[in-house]
Amino acid sequence: MNRPLPNKVELGFLPTPVSELSKLSAILGGPKILMKRDDLTGLGMGGNKTRKLEFILQDALEKGCDTIVTAGASQSNHCRQTAAAAAQLQLECHLVLGGEAPNVANGNLLLDQLFGAHIHWAGQHRKGEDIPQITDKLIALGKRPYIVPYGGSNELGAYSFAHALKELDTQIDTESLTHIVFASSSGGTHAGFMLGKALLKKRVKVIGINIDKGETDAIPFDKFIVNLANKTREYLNVNINPFTDNDLMLISDYIGEGYGVIGAAEKEAISLTAKSEGILLDPVYTGRAMAGLIDMIRTGKLTRNDNVLFWHTGGAPSLFAYAESLS
Repeated sequence: MNRPLPNKVELGFLPTPVSELSKLSAILGGPKILMKRDDLTGLGMGGNKTRKLEFILQDALEKGCDTIVTAGASQSNHCRQTAAAAAQLQLECHLVLGGEAPNVANGNLLLDQLFGAHIHWAGQHRKGEDIPQITDKLIALGKRPYIVPYGGSNELGAYSFAHALKELDTQIDTESLTHIVFASSSGGTHAGFMLGKALLKKRVKVIGINIDKGETDAIPFDKFIVNLANKTREYLNVNINPFTDNDLMLISDYIGEGYGVIGAAEKEAISLTAKSEGILLDPVYTGRAMAGLIDMIRTGKLTRNDNVLFWHTGGAPSLFAYAESLS
């Protein structure tokens, strides 16, 4: 028997809308392109992490925690939304950020500070390597900390995107979709889509554009996603077959110079989407994922006969921190 589904705390404006990008499609001479607007979830200027945090922070509340700890890069969208959620729920928030403190905070970092988050700079460590020491100090101070994993990518975070796929199913005819394309970085969104596709018995191809050449917990990223999909399947105790490598569609052709390094492809994707549709992508995630989608159209991997949905995971505030690279 399936276990009861997780509870969630309401943090965002859901469901997010679906838009058709007819002008971008016409420019590219490509397939019909739809966009799921998770940049409009509302929490802390929006983004897909809101979905994960609704389930993860409900768990924190149920466990009686009063302090939230998570990690990311200096311009982390996940950390910005976590800080906003903690402020909304009146929980203390500690962010462990890679890099060094800049002279002037802008983009997501400025918002982190406005939300009242405590910032811990971690140098080369941007994936939470320093969290155990910080958590020990918080416990010694009498706090009850709750660790939100990197990118919110655990079973609860993954479940939120199986839940999101069900939301999409109430909005459009998902049977007509041939592909869902999105930025795949910490793995939870990708694992959740795999789970949702299996639970809803969908035929759509779920394609993640790999954003980061790094690995997670010393496990290759593709293995991590499949493992997380299986852990979430087991967590929910649902009657579907275990996931294998054959169920994963992850494209790593667009990583370029690495995480957060803006190249010509990202610049074009951001500019083209903004000028044709009035929609802002971010330089690290959705800009790179859209660049991948554009290339797949231009190289014939996606044709006029396809019906593609691009899942906009948010991140526009970081544009201001990359102004020099984008100008």
